[in-house]
Amino acid sequence: MISMKALSKVLLASAFALSLAACGDGEAEDAGEEIDEVVTDAGNAMEDACEDVKEGVDAEDKDC
Repeated sequence: MISMKALSKVLLASAFALSLAACGDGEAEDAGEEIDEVVTDAGNAMEDACEDVKEGVDAEDKDC
């Protein structure tokens, strides 16, 4: 007879496998692209702010 502990492990593993199978590739890809866009925008904003500060203090090297 199967013990409750073994049965619970099998049920948990099955639920995990089914939850992974339910996620479509499109959703994960869209989320990844959105994260990439946010990171790129944040990097551009930081670079713009750095250039503005250097311009404000008349620094010779305006590249960041």
